[in-house]
Amino acid sequence: MSSAAGALRVKNCGLAEIAWNRLDNPIILYIMYMNSRSASGGYRRRFTLNIILSNSSDLPIYQQIVDQIRDAILRGELTEGTLLPSIRALAKDLRISVITTGRAYDELEREGYVASVGGKGSFVAPRSEELLRESRLRMVEEKLAEAVRCAETLGIGREAVNELMELIYREGAK
Repeated sequence: MSSAAGALRVKNCGLAEIAWNRLDNPIILYIMYMNSRSASGGYRRRFTLNIILSNSSDLPIYQQIVDQIRDAILRGELTEGTLLPSIRALAKDLRISVITTGRAYDELEREGYVASVGGKGSFVAPRSEELLRESRLRMVEEKLAEAVRCAETLGIGREAVNELMELIYREGAK
């Protein structure tokens, strides 16, 4: 991991890397390479999952984990049946409390993204295409609502926002 002008220092600690930004706020980057099995035991696949935790974020650590795993599922990076690391293993690799990772997994299970199987672990839950589409639309809706609030705060009208949306679609989102 490198950075322009050396703004980021990195210490490799096995599966986790600890980096410090210019403000010396530690950021933990967890890269997971693992073979996974489906709950039925047959499916195997290799995947990489980056979890970036920032102590300077306004979000609690468990919420940062939830958001990043949920986003990976919605983007299709983690597919149905993929075995997630155990709560203890994730806590150890990220150097955080087991309670924190447990809370993140509980939240993901409550939202329907993860299913826990006693004695086997936590897996990416099966989801219908309609539910995935709804989740994706909800994410876009939240971002658009934030953009509208920002535009209103800055005194930018609806027509100007619509023109910007058309321009972004024509040029392709970058």
